[in-house]
Amino acid sequence: MTIDIAHTAASPGELIRHWRTLRHLTQQELAVECRISARHLSFVETGRSRPSADMVILICEHLDVPLRHRNDILMAAGHAPAYGESSLEQPSMRSVSAALIQILDGHMPFPAVVVDRHWTMVDANAAVDLLTAGCSAALLEPPVNVLRLSLHPEGMAPRIRNLPQWRGHVLARLEHQCRATGDPELARLREELRGLPGGTAPGAPNSLVVPLRLATGAGELSFLSTTTVFGTPMDVTVAELAIESFFPADERTARVLRGEDAE
Repeated sequence: MTIDIAHTAASPGELIRHWRTLRHLTQQELAVECRISARHLSFVETGRSRPSADMVILICEHLDVPLRHRNDILMAAGHAPAYGESSLEQPSMRSVSAALIQILDGHMPFPAVVVDRHWTMVDANAAVDLLTAGCSAALLEPPVNVLRLSLHPEGMAPRIRNLPQWRGHVLARLEHQCRATGDPELARLREELRGLPGGTAPGAPNSLVVPLRLATGAGELSFLSTTTVFGTPMDVTVAELAIESFFPADERTARVLRGEDAE
């Protein structure tokens, strides 16, 4: 069950219990990890004790609660948010924006895209045009959701040669995120994508990863994808950014993207 904890008037104890349950930990197990007494944790969860800001942060660290929701718990406990949420246009974010641009530009001529926690495209390099060629203009209107774009029948889906395997990979990854975050918007996206045609299938048994095999004007190209995130973020925006980078899965794809083999 997905709970919209970000918009629920819940006590700090209820929110902590929600995340503890999501992580499949007992009170005793969490108390041991936090080096506090199970009795103290029980009092916090039942509202008999109001946790300090330091206690909230300690518990959230052990539960791997996203920074956005750590702020929710802090505010529910009567404390100020500990983590800022900055726009990439703010002067304080110049170093982050510069790093993103450097990574995107440095990955050329291979595609790379920056996404937020809901898989909305934040930025991309010019090579992404190869992936989105032929997609519906409506799907390319901001805000662009890259998972919807890849699996929609008016998006990339008709050009993905191994669509059942790629769908299976995307949906499994999204399911993992839904379980880890309890995010209702991700859950709605998951249900939407499940309703799109294309089927699902496991990857080849001898494959190390599921490639993206895409029909293009230069023939079929094959890509491997990786995800890069910022280490030790202390800002909500930074914590929720990820860079999806596509690498050639074979030598011919590498040659085509480098302009060495147009046939």
